Amino acid sequence: MAIYRNESTTCSPDWVVCVVVADTSAVIALIDADDDFHEPIRALFEQDPTAWILPWAILPEVDYMLGAHVGRKAQDLFLGDLADDGYNVEWGDEADLDRARALHLKYKALRLGLVDGIVIAVAERLRADSIATLDLRHFGAVAIKGRPRLLPRG
Repeated sequence: MAIYRNESTTCSPDWVVCVVVADTSAVIALIDADDDFHEPIRALFEQDPTAWILPWAILPEVDYMLGAHVGRKAQDLFLGDLADDGYNVEWGDEADLDRARALHLKYKALRLGLVDGIVIAVAERLRADSIATLDLRHFGAVAIKGRPRLLPRG
């Protein structure tokens, strides 16, 4: 999936296609008004919501975190938005799983896991300009193909 950028996106000026792949932490911050990073993440999202891609692997994690830590109403609204195509979901392909496994094995000390591996694999495959994440411990330590920026901090 490619999202064509407009002048207000966070993409670098030389890109024709803008894709921001979202990690769990960014989606939680986007939804949770009490999160310390809610405002900067919301500002990034509102620049061009259509540029944001949610990899399939983050969905159960977001659902759980919202229900357990933010509240049932936020969880219900998120699920409703998903059902109503309020987010662009990338359902992936087999190569994403292979890449996630390779990253997991290469970066064993990080304990990267499936979700972060899929986020990185999707970002690489879509040649994303950015990854929206608050998890610099994992994403900042991995050599991600295409070198997408880590937003909101990178």
